[in-house]
Amino acid sequence: MVTDKDLAPAHPTHSTALAFGAGAAIGVLGGMIGLGGAEFRLPLLISLFGFAALSAVILNKAMSLVVVITALPARLAAVSFTDLGAHWTVAINLLAGSLLGAWVGASWAVRMRSATLCKVLALLMVGMAAALVLTHTTSLGSLALPGAVQAAAGVAAGFGIGVVAAIMGVAGGELLIPTIVLLYGVDIKIAGSLSLLVSLPTMLVAFARYSRDGSFAVLGANLRFTALMAAGSIIGALLGGLLLGVIPDVALIPVLAIILLISAVKVARHATPTA
Repeated sequence: MVTDKDLAPAHPTHSTALAFGAGAAIGVLGGMIGLGGAEFRLPLLISLFGFAALSAVILNKAMSLVVVITALPARLAAVSFTDLGAHWTVAINLLAGSLLGAWVGASWAVRMRSATLCKVLALLMVGMAAALVLTHTTSLGSLALPGAVQAAAGVAAGFGIGVVAAIMGVAGGELLIPTIVLLYGVDIKIAGSLSLLVSLPTMLVAFARYSRDGSFAVLGANLRFTALMAAGSIIGALLGGLLLGVIPDVALIPVLAIILLISAVKVARHATPTA
């Protein structure tokens, strides 16, 4: 049963400036590596703003959805529909797994105890840190798998990404983009746009599953906070995009990975009891 205590952060006195500023800082971090930064926002929602793990995931999912919807028109303008249309089977292949994965992941999240979910989130953050380092420090090529094997691998990868994205409340671009490049040999610029096309319906499915649970009410109870942090994330992401390449990846990526690892430790130690 979800109570009013579960719907509010443990530290309700945080200023609106802090919510906006934290969102902006996260947006800049994500924008500098071409992502939305949701993996950095989640630990802040738990450790800084004091939300229970599931509430933080749902709020993070809502903000990620807003950021993806905002980024989609700009991304589609940068890549022609002709180029995307040539790879429509890639999106369908991944969606065949990610939609189910999102539903399953959200179902698991709402059934976990808060302390257990914190530990799972911490492990996933460690995985995100590893993926971040791997994808930005190595040259990705295509695996050149046979058609049937490639399709099966796409469904399996999509399912796994859908589960992770639903549990963490992220869009999943940090996993989708390298998967698209590796499995299908697609140019990384087109892969970025395809990842948004896969992310959006995947996020909506997870959102639909979360809406069936009482804890979804946290979104309505913290709508102003969510709007402020999402606005900060969008503005920060735009600024971070302008800084893309200013700081070399060899210096930036290890710092971001360390931030994720430190956040993982903090989240693992955070155990908010559920009612």
